[in-house]
Amino acid sequence: MLDYESLLKWSDKQWENSILPSLCEFISIEALSPGFEPRWEEKGELSATLDLFQNWADIQGIEGLESHRFKLDGRTPLLIIKVKGSLPGEILFYSHLDKQPSKPDLWSDGLSPFVGKRRGEWLYGRGSIDDGYGGYLCISAIKALQAHGMDHPSATFLIETCEESGSYDLPAYLDHCTPYLGNPDLVVVMDSGGPDYDHIWKTDALRGLIHGTLRVRVSNEGVHSGMAGGAIPSSFRIARILLDRIEDSRTGKILIPSFHTEINDSQIKTAGAIAEVVGESLWESLPVVETLVPHNTDTAQMLLDVNWRPALSVIGAGGLPPIESAGNVLRTHTDLALSLRIPPGVDSQKAVIELTEALEKDPPFGAEVKFEAYPPADGFRAPPLPPNVAEELEKASSSLTGKPSHTTWVGGTIPFMAMMQSKYPDSAFLCTGAAGPGNNAHGPDEKLHIPTAKRLTAAIAAVSWSVGN
Repeated sequence: MLDYESLLKWSDKQWENSILPSLCEFISIEALSPGFEPRWEEKGELSATLDLFQNWADIQGIEGLESHRFKLDGRTPLLIIKVKGSLPGEILFYSHLDKQPSKPDLWSDGLSPFVGKRRGEWLYGRGSIDDGYGGYLCISAIKALQAHGMDHPSATFLIETCEESGSYDLPAYLDHCTPYLGNPDLVVVMDSGGPDYDHIWKTDALRGLIHGTLRVRVSNEGVHSGMAGGAIPSSFRIARILLDRIEDSRTGKILIPSFHTEINDSQIKTAGAIAEVVGESLWESLPVVETLVPHNTDTAQMLLDVNWRPALSVIGAGGLPPIESAGNVLRTHTDLALSLRIPPGVDSQKAVIELTEALEKDPPFGAEVKFEAYPPADGFRAPPLPPNVAEELEKASSSLTGKPSHTTWVGGTIPFMAMMQSKYPDSAFLCTGAAGPGNNAHGPDEKLHIPTAKRLTAAIAAVSWSVGN
């Protein structure tokens, strides 16, 4: 029998004395993902995060621990840590240490993306919740079992540094490192969370992603808008016409039928169950202006909108000068960075081909139009957990939180999930994490809710033990 209270007390000490100090060191490393920093290899910060984490893991005194570093030519570095178990079964834990860009001037007074700072129950800093804490938590879950004299199955920890760029280096490593990855019975991913901090949430669905740049060019040099406006079609207007091919701007509905999947009764029922737990907090937790209203005011439909329906966002632009220096010039071009979320079940490779054709075919007014896509990512839908694992997750959740665990969905993308499901179709998946309302991953004042991370460490220890029992 597991002593959940003892595991939680141990976790509290581990976080206070070991994890939080090292996590603050991690926060101090900018470690931009390669999609945001072309000089990543020269700067060496991605390797520095692996150095930090590997050194921390090596001094934990975990019996049977071995570390393996990999660096394929031209690809971001990767770390695999293995811990030999004494129970049957294998677990593969995944997390990443690369980060999104930060704008320090947008952070609140006294806070910085590169200084780990604790305020009450929160640790602030870029990478604190996405996903610096994940590897620390999972290693500590196995250490907790050893500290309590308990057996555990073999554990493998895969730490990558390309996730925020779509994990485009990961497939090569999954092939190269196959002998080190074993044949996991359970894959645990610590890059998710849920809509509150009162439950332990397991993510059963993630959307896929098509990410690329739409480029529209109409001239070779800027022309006075008074001389050419009305003669040369505006590149921005042409971009608007092209976006109208794929999205209804009034409703936000994506107009390409193959980008949708059928929403069945089970999904509608689950949306209703999640809505009963979160209530109005789903919308209220978003930092919107006071007058803004959502597409759907019904919470269950809102959950379906952000998890099971495709959605387009324009996340960046080129060719547009700052307002302060904008002259009366008809610009040569407009570039728009597009992020298109697609629901689980849509083939991202086919979707990016169809999207490219929709944007490039028959360009309005004969403009030069090009869509340059990054490698796309499929969505993910989890199979049911094995009965022994599901039962232990419920016991741990009830003991540690006083509430049952709860299923949720996440509208974001973890490319690793679909990659691993393709490589290991018979494995079970537990996608969870400490993320929740207000953590603001990728944004200013990113923060980790420390009590949730401590509880989750104890829960993952219990789940890990159950795999071999």
